[in-house]
Amino acid sequence: MPDLFDPIRFGDIEAANRVVMAPLTRDRAGPNQVPTPLMATYYGQRASAGLIVSEATQISPGAQGYLDTPGIHSAEQVEGWRRVCDTVHAKGGKIVLQLWHVGRISHVSLLPGGAQPVSSTARPARAKTFTANGFEPVSPPRALDRTEIPGVVETYARAAHNAIAAGFDGVEVHSANGYLLEQFLRDSINDRGDEYGGSIENRVRFPVEAMTAVVAAIGGGRTGLRLSPVSPVNDAGQDSDAQALFAHYLDRLAPLKLAYVHVIEGATGGARDVAPFDFEALRLRFKRANPGGAWVVNNGYTRATALDAVAQGRADMVAFGKPFIANPDLVQRLRIDAPLNTPVMATFYGGGAQGYTDYPTLPDAAAS
Repeated sequence: MPDLFDPIRFGDIEAANRVVMAPLTRDRAGPNQVPTPLMATYYGQRASAGLIVSEATQISPGAQGYLDTPGIHSAEQVEGWRRVCDTVHAKGGKIVLQLWHVGRISHVSLLPGGAQPVSSTARPARAKTFTANGFEPVSPPRALDRTEIPGVVETYARAAHNAIAAGFDGVEVHSANGYLLEQFLRDSINDRGDEYGGSIENRVRFPVEAMTAVVAAIGGGRTGLRLSPVSPVNDAGQDSDAQALFAHYLDRLAPLKLAYVHVIEGATGGARDVAPFDFEALRLRFKRANPGGAWVVNNGYTRATALDAVAQGRADMVAFGKPFIANPDLVQRLRIDAPLNTPVMATFYGGGAQGYTDYPTLPDAAAS
């Protein structure tokens, strides 16, 4: 039986173990959304993860939704990310960039020229985002015109190309948590009357176009996908038939031979049983079509449940979020069943080194 600490190959990526660092928004990018040397230190500290998925990173200026999140659409941003990748690789780690367009989960103060956010719909989300004034309600969006969609698809491909140029081992396309791609997927949000709305086939059209463009740019073996089929975050109401929707989505993506699919089981950071959904059926569907791809599970896993999920074949890899914030050496702590540091929520978003790069490792704790 496989073990959580065994090496694994998925697509074109080889990982030293099956522990994944989940993407974690920390809001510490510099001016012009450029990754900083402090970010390189942060990721380098966590390079013992089998795979690091970077914090969500906007694919264009109009894709931003939170203050001080990094981009991957300028030469300066690519150079900043190169420092991060070089640091992680020097320590033997692997890292992919999460490509992000927030859609309607944004605020006019964060967008060029005070532009409206864009979405599948003109209906505003009942949600908040992080701005210069702290957390405040998101701004009302406008629905993307169908003629604008090819341009957005191209920004996904260009961002994927930029990620590889920066030295990333691949990308993860963010198609979860109520952001732009999921705003098209779910009929609780998508109220369009054109070929991008209505039926399941129509609602998956734009996300499939975006994924196809990314794979054309960098290859399926370096491309992952994040899903959250029933998570209600960011005012993402339940789809009327989530099982059928996400089964069809993966069926349409099967020819792309993705490196992995990263699934949030239940509510992001919350209850796993928030709504009925057969995650095992979805895993089997993916693995039958793509046996070389990895199934990555996420949401509230402990050492015991992670070990069991991999040993029983319910997952190829397990992603941890908050535990990686406070435990840069999480893999070693899991391996020897050592106690975990507790993250300080007050320092999650924004700031400097405090609560970011100053959490102690096991040797540090022993020395003190």
